[in-house]
Amino acid sequence: MKKSTGSIDKEIGSRVRMRRVSIGMSQEKLGDMLGLTFQQVQKYEKGTNRISVGRLVDIAKILGVDIHFFFNGIKSIKADAGFAEEDTPPYISDVMSTPEGLQLIRTFTGIKSAKVRRSIVQLVAALAAQEDEERSS
Repeated sequence: MKKSTGSIDKEIGSRVRMRRVSIGMSQEKLGDMLGLTFQQVQKYEKGTNRISVGRLVDIAKILGVDIHFFFNGIKSIKADAGFAEEDTPPYISDVMSTPEGLQLIRTFTGIKSAKVRRSIVQLVAALAAQEDEERSS
């Protein structure tokens, strides 16, 4: 029976990418530190190739996180889904895996004024609505 990757592999890969991008590390640098090519790192991050436990431990050390970082909140490995905490919406990891998203979040959290933060949210919402209108026209 051929082993294939699944949604957990994609989720773990996404978390590897999110952490790597958040600390400003390139795929090439991570690959070098693991003795791999950047293409292999890409395959791990996309969930195309499954990451072994030993390799994941190495990745956690390099990225400066506990191994649990990659598993916390994954729905299909929770013991009792009836009492599980709410899943993180997919757009969170989408935003966190882009350099622009990380920069936006870092900068936004540095703003102390609640009024300024609300104004920024209103501006972004207006820009998104305008873009939606332009697409539907």
